[in-house]
Amino acid sequence: MTFSICVHERYETVDGEPHQRFGVAVTTRIPGVGTLCPFVSENGAVATQSLVNVTLGRDGIRYVDDGLAVDDALEALLNADDGAPQRQLHGVDADGTFAFSGAACVDWFGHHEHDHFTVAGNMLTGESVLEATADAYADSAVHGTPDPWTGSRSVAPEAETEPLAKRLIDALAAGHLEGGDKREHLPVQSAAVVVATTEEYIVDPPYNDLRIDATETPIADLRETYALALEGYADTLGLYEEAYEEDSLEDADEVD
Repeated sequence: MTFSICVHERYETVDGEPHQRFGVAVTTRIPGVGTLCPFVSENGAVATQSLVNVTLGRDGIRYVDDGLAVDDALEALLNADDGAPQRQLHGVDADGTFAFSGAACVDWFGHHEHDHFTVAGNMLTGESVLEATADAYADSAVHGTPDPWTGSRSVAPEAETEPLAKRLIDALAAGHLEGGDKREHLPVQSAAVVVATTEEYIVDPPYNDLRIDATETPIADLRETYALALEGYADTLGLYEEAYEEDSLEDADEVD
């Protein structure tokens, strides 16, 4: 797998209610990365890559959900994995971060841990891919500020911020532009973004779980899919929010 970012954000809705959210975004030069790498819950985010062991991601997020700290959870899994030297594994929870790159990963490979987010990659054109990804996210990171996309939208323009999924896609785009995956002989690529939050919605935002499984333009396609999902979400709320609130389709066919 190529490069990914795991993040944790604390924020308040416009009514002052505190929440947290977690997200993973990833892209690579093979199909179907969304089925292999990102694992997210309202308690943490984990990405497994290089010579992928999906169990590391599945069990890692399960252990975090059970209350284990992310560093303890992922380190324990790696200690039990004979293939650890070929793995990359990183993630975040509400209190910390963890990142690991096995010595047998393919150059360029590496990782960086930041305050409440991590980045990692392998088979890259260089370390600058991760630096660009991290810088792009850090410039837009939300950690303890109001977020109108998860509450009422009638807020002052200076308090507005874009949804985490959009900002994670932008971070991938920055790394991709910097060079990304060095395997240019592999034209079929993929990308994914997954976000989970402690908030409850009448209708879960579809833009929080998006995958492009096979394309030659993964970032552009993921951006277009995100924009359409955002538009469709607004349309859904406009037409059917009352039906979801009442858990009834009785009047749904009367909507123009």
